Amino acid sequence: MRGELEEAFRAMAATEMAPLRRFARSLTRDPHRADDLVQTALERMYMAWPRTHAVTDPGAYLRTVVVRLAVSESRRPWRREYSTDALPEQPYETGGASATRLDLTRALAVLTVKQRALVVLRYIEDRSVAEVAEVLGVSQGTVKRQCADAVAKLRRVLGNDFLDDPPEDRGSSRTATAVPQSPSGGNR
Repeated sequence: MRGELEEAFRAMAATEMAPLRRFARSLTRDPHRADDLVQTALERMYMAWPRTHAVTDPGAYLRTVVVRLAVSESRRPWRREYSTDALPEQPYETGGASATRLDLTRALAVLTVKQRALVVLRYIEDRSVAEVAEVLGVSQGTVKRQCADAVAKLRRVLGNDFLDDPPEDRGSSRTATAVPQSPSGGNR
């Protein structure tokens, strides 16, 4: 029995590792901190695996743990400042896609951890309102309201015309990096 549980956990971890790391990196904007969150979430899941191995969506369970860890860590004062004598050189690519990615990354930085989690789950991972509510343990109304607030904040930072599509393609489809548009054209 123990061997079967161990093997099931390894299979689940292998399946969920890449999407969970992308999710954590979207939340934290720091690949090292994201990897720490993922590792801690997997450790907690491993410890609870005898009880939780039958959950229907282990990815959702892990994302919930990552969000809670990120929110908890964001409240700790030592996570707010980093002192360094010299800033590391960071290459900056010129061009449309990299500039757009940098603009979106900077805009996401103005959101709270919970708002980033909502935006990433809802618009980047393309999950339904019900799925996001289940992952974060909140009501669907809360998801809708907080998503609307987050998108409004993103629009204030990026402007209403921030879309990754060329102007001739706007309206035909939306990419994952586009700021979501509401059906009425307003901020909600």
